[in-house]
Amino acid sequence: MFKPEDFIQKKIERIKEVVGQERALVATSGGVDSSTCAVLAARALGKNLRIVFLDDGLMREGEGERTKRIFKRSGLDLQIKKVAKSFFKALKGIEDPEKKRKVFREVFYKTLGKIAGEEMAKFLIQGTIKADIVETKGGIKTQHNVLEQIGIDPKNYGFSVIEPLKNLYKPEVRKVAKALGLPKEIWNRMPFPGPGLALRVIGEVTPERIEVVRRVHLIVEKELKAFSPFQAFAVLLKDKATGIKNKKRAFGNIIAIRAVDSGDAMTATVTKIPWEGLQKIQKRITSKIPSVVKIVFDITPKPPSTIEYL
Repeated sequence: MFKPEDFIQKKIERIKEVVGQERALVATSGGVDSSTCAVLAARALGKNLRIVFLDDGLMREGEGERTKRIFKRSGLDLQIKKVAKSFFKALKGIEDPEKKRKVFREVFYKTLGKIAGEEMAKFLIQGTIKADIVETKGGIKTQHNVLEQIGIDPKNYGFSVIEPLKNLYKPEVRKVAKALGLPKEIWNRMPFPGPGLALRVIGEVTPERIEVVRRVHLIVEKELKAFSPFQAFAVLLKDKATGIKNKKRAFGNIIAIRAVDSGDAMTATVTKIPWEGLQKIQKRITSKIPSVVKIVFDITPKPPSTIEYL
């Protein structure tokens, strides 16, 4: 039986042993995996740890400030690094899903390498979990935070990588986060991809398209929370459709909504949302966001689909 308290003690000791008197860096997105790593590392290293949030322009609404407030309550200092320009520049014109993931990964680690150099940190502690490794090595999709397992040397970016959670699946990570004293809004949070909303936009990633899906996602996550899905989100499709706004023809965006139930994210079934709930979401989105004219609901389990679209 998995005992989170035993796991925590072993990992704290291991981090201390590997890092020694050097400095380390953690990049957190505010999700359960990276937040768990940050707290583990903070307990092991204290003042020799730097915690950063990369504001890459691809996160959920208000994510950086929200994460900073939560960490402050735990006595942890979080620095927000505004780096959106470099990510949008690198992703410009790219539509292929795998290329998006790999380009994001390159900019992500180059950015962290620069920060590590500024902070004189020789180690990066990150929240890679078992599912990330299985899917990447299995050729299903490239998870941005998998390096050594596919032959990429992290030292190319200026640091060594420590992955305390790499043998755990999501349910076990949640138990560790809870045992560490992280609030429920972290340990019970829906998963969110590392490349963020770049994976919720089919086609080219632009600030304008990201802003549309960001606003829609806020509505979807809030409205579907009551049905306790493992994950729920919105995707901005590449195609457009004809609609009616203010009694006039409108040629606008199509949004796909997806909600799934899962244990370890390796398989998933579709969350059963009552018709009234779907109607409420549709009305909120199309009334609040002028560019959206059509909403579709995805009913495909994993497999044959993956949870994310890209």
